[in-house]
Amino acid sequence: MSSDIFAIAGSALDAQNQRMAAIASNLANADSIAAPGQAPYQAREVIFQPMLDSPFESPIDAQTADAGVQVTGSVTSGAPAVQKYDPGNPLADANGYVTGSNVSQVNEMVDLIDSSNSYAASVAMLQSASRVDQQILSSFQVT
Repeated sequence: MSSDIFAIAGSALDAQNQRMAAIASNLANADSIAAPGQAPYQAREVIFQPMLDSPFESPIDAQTADAGVQVTGSVTSGAPAVQKYDPGNPLADANGYVTGSNVSQVNEMVDLIDSSNSYAASVAMLQSASRVDQQILSSFQVT
């Protein structure tokens, strides 16, 4: 059972790591602009999915099922691109507008905090499970 905890927490750590990588990419491209006629950078978000080897029918079965979380892919944000009036920019269109990414830095920072907290919770769970395993092992030692 303890190894299941480590596998579940490990999958959560991996998923949050991928989420943080997507957030970092979004933030790195937040101020990017596109040439006229080209598509600007679109924010990406990873998709999580529960990972179960077999469906279960009762809570008892759920305790023995292999579980975790996995990233199944990513989607682009449907938010519109940002239009900014900057006629002096060499990438401005005929009307003087540049097209920028649809990344919201505020939303990305909120997502980063959420992902960081989830990551920290998984690490804390791993540490607790490890302490329990150590206590169980030490209880079998002959003194």
